[in-house]
Amino acid sequence: MALTAEKKTELVAAYRRHENDTGSAEVQIALLTQRISQLTEHLKVHPKDHSSRRGLLKMVGKRSSLLKFLANQNRERYLATIGKLGLRK
Repeated sequence: MALTAEKKTELVAAYRRHENDTGSAEVQIALLTQRISQLTEHLKVHPKDHSSRRGLLKMVGKRSSLLKFLANQNRERYLATIGKLGLRK
């Protein structure tokens, strides 16, 4: 199930850096984290859904790339983002 418009708007508002920000690394990481958690719950119910599992692995890789980028660009923003999201790093 995809993110609802309301949930996506809440996430963008919580993680944006300025008023018109919708695509910064923090926002993208937050949206991916929400989709990853939803897909993880789906796969607990449907363990043989291999196409969704592949999509999940691609999303995890994309999030990892964005986290590496953010860590290299600005360490403080990286630490703040993983702290807010509760990610282990």
